[in-house]
Amino acid sequence: MIIKSAQFIKGIIGTDPILQEKFSQIAFVGRSNVGKSSMINSLLGLRNLVKSSSTPGRTKEINFFWINESFYFVDLPGYGYAKISANQAEKMRKMIIWYLQYAAANIGKIVLIIDANVGPKKFDLEMRDLLEEYKHVYLVVANKADKLTQKDAARMSQEMAEKFPNREVFFYSSKTSRKKDELLKKILEDQV
Repeated sequence: MIIKSAQFIKGIIGTDPILQEKFSQIAFVGRSNVGKSSMINSLLGLRNLVKSSSTPGRTKEINFFWINESFYFVDLPGYGYAKISANQAEKMRKMIIWYLQYAAANIGKIVLIIDANVGPKKFDLEMRDLLEEYKHVYLVVANKADKLTQKDAARMSQEMAEKFPNREVFFYSSKTSRKKDELLKKILEDQV
């Protein structure tokens, strides 16, 4: 699929009419500093549509992007960032859980993004369990794969296979955008 248009619509922190729309929502979730914003920009072929920051934990809303005038990409706040207050971290966690479980949004697929350099951590595994408990269709993407040596890539593939059995893990780099079309196809299949 070719991305012909993409625009930021709005950020929300609670109930909003956009959640009731019939259009499919493809949500991106992962730890703070995993490169969610950069990945979305990379997939869309745009540099600055989704605001990214060198400071993790900047996304504090659920941000909606209207793609090809037919579906949404949804950028969820990051989780697991230690340098924000416990109160703020809990607020972000509750917002993510609310969207995934209670918001009644038309969630077509979740893209769970893991840092390929460090592998799945406690919060990632909790998110995996949450997605499975709520029976969401989800895809696992190991981002920042350009930084892996061949040896590290083999080790990380093994670790991902253990933590996400029976699930394909897609290795990707937002920096190089190599295999972008393949990943986009995986994300969008059966969705639009």
